[in-house]
Amino acid sequence: MKSFNALTIKVRKALLCCCLLPLLASPAMAERVKDLASLQGVRNNQLIGYGIVVGLDGTGDQTTQTPFTTQAMGNMLSQMGINLTADQATKLQLKNVAAVMVTANLGAFARPGQALDVTVSSIGNAKSLRGGTLLLTQLKGADGQVYGIAQGNVMVGGAGAGAGGAAVTVNHLAAGRIPGGATVERTVPTALGQGGYLYYELAESDFGTAMNMVSAINKAMGEGTAQAIDGRRIALRAPDSADARVSFLGRVENIEVRAAVAQARVVVNPRTGSVVMNQRVALLPCAVAHGNLSVVVDAGQPGRGGADVQVNQDGGSLTVAAGASLADVVKALNSLGANPMDLLAILQAMKAAGALRAELEVI
Repeated sequence: MKSFNALTIKVRKALLCCCLLPLLASPAMAERVKDLASLQGVRNNQLIGYGIVVGLDGTGDQTTQTPFTTQAMGNMLSQMGINLTADQATKLQLKNVAAVMVTANLGAFARPGQALDVTVSSIGNAKSLRGGTLLLTQLKGADGQVYGIAQGNVMVGGAGAGAGGAAVTVNHLAAGRIPGGATVERTVPTALGQGGYLYYELAESDFGTAMNMVSAINKAMGEGTAQAIDGRRIALRAPDSADARVSFLGRVENIEVRAAVAQARVVVNPRTGSVVMNQRVALLPCAVAHGNLSVVVDAGQPGRGGADVQVNQDGGSLTVAAGASLADVVKALNSLGANPMDLLAILQAMKAAGALRAELEVI
């Protein structure tokens, strides 16, 4: 009886492995249309405004060095019936006031009365905006029209303290947020296609992904619904009525599409020394000399990791064993103290020599 149960368990494990193998061997995962592409015409709009934050605990602008703060205060007071002479306005010393820029993101289909989150950033020499209140500020678009009004208490995610010339600051105090601090005052017209067609634009141009998306949409919505215009744009034949069009888009954006295999890519940030690569990066045999660093790569099996990397600093030499991947080379260079610019120069040289089989992107 025990042997029969053991045999049953082994059979079940074997069947489970057979079921999982196709999943593990799958080259790409299906993604929704809304994750791969955006609808043309449905976009966000950036808003900006100049404002004043008051109520600070002596951490505002030093007005002798930021004259625009006193000018803004004088203009605001004059609108409230308090007229100051030019001499009085220049003598204002208000350490509890700071000049700020207010920014917000106006989403598509936003309507008057809807609340928006705003970001408040100091443009003077204020030490902190903590505890301040933003006064009524107009938010304008690129066309100069007012699309929102902002006001409220600024929330700053940090703290600061100082005494006797010493100061301690935690996080950034010169910028903060006002959740729901703005109200939409004007609507931005959003046109969803013309002539009975809607257009999806892929986040990245790829002919394979475009054709896979067309096939998936036509299979789910009917043949002839979608057609690819190029490697980025896809045209959809949509219903005429607004209600039917919304329902149509709700179904389309949740259709699953098998994206094409990602291109091999290495992303380098020379400011931080960050190097990020995907699993398709391959490295061919090469030899590199940079300053006092000498690198010899014998990649017998390009693209496979797990190589035995040996670092020898005698004479500034570095040897990477057979089967090395780019990750091994980067790790070995970092162990020798190569700075970000050295790393970037070496990767660029590998790319130019044809040893780095990947797209090199510098951000």
